[in-house]
Amino acid sequence: MKITLITGGGSGLGKELAKLYAKDNNNLLLVSLDMKELIETKEEISKLNSSITIDLYETDLSNMNNVKKLTEYTKEKNYEVNNLVNGAGFGDCTDFIDMNIETQLKMTELNCNALLYLSHYYGKEMASRKEGHIINVSSIAGFAPGPYMCTYHATKGFVLQLSESIHYELKKYNVNVLTLAPGPFLSKFTEVAHNDYTFTKMKPLTSVQVANLAYKASKKNKRLLITGFKNKMTMLAVKFASRRFVLKSSAKSIKKGV
Repeated sequence: MKITLITGGGSGLGKELAKLYAKDNNNLLLVSLDMKELIETKEEISKLNSSITIDLYETDLSNMNNVKKLTEYTKEKNYEVNNLVNGAGFGDCTDFIDMNIETQLKMTELNCNALLYLSHYYGKEMASRKEGHIINVSSIAGFAPGPYMCTYHATKGFVLQLSESIHYELKKYNVNVLTLAPGPFLSKFTEVAHNDYTFTKMKPLTSVQVANLAYKASKKNKRLLITGFKNKMTMLAVKFASRRFVLKSSAKSIKKGV
């Protein structure tokens, strides 16, 4: 059975993308840490389309053993993943010397290694069938260093570079990889990342808006999507500004009073 696998599928951007795939009659495998959220999401989506299969899988993808178990599960269920959304991830706003290093390592495992493993596993299957779409969620944070959120910015830079490279390699197999690079948008991210300050500096989009833009871009086989005109202009400026200026500006946008 063909199925769309969405990590981080219980809330926020993953949930909104799940609704869009469901409306187009795609079966869903939603993956999250929180089964309660997954169940609520399934109930909501079932009201939109009761004819599709919606499977739920609760796990912590910051543990690579769990990532491998997820792929084993889809193999056992004979799921043919033709759409993959790597949406699971988190950030943490903290001074480098005060950070909890275990949290940072967990972040790199989830934001980078889990995404790499799932992209490779299902990308290889898609290439063999010459059909598939992958959406890897990066961020405008991936274009610049981020003092006080250094690990997060580094992980999103990894996602950006990796995903654009994969796009180039897999396009000959009729598999598209979209790198989604939104600016801050309304979700649970700020609660987990402790970064409310950045949101006071701009008017964020909603998860619904970002999901709609991403879904359309993926269907059009786009390589990269930076959401929002202001974000696009900012990323253009990053290309031409000095690294010292970018570093200082980034720090000021993340932490008050620096």
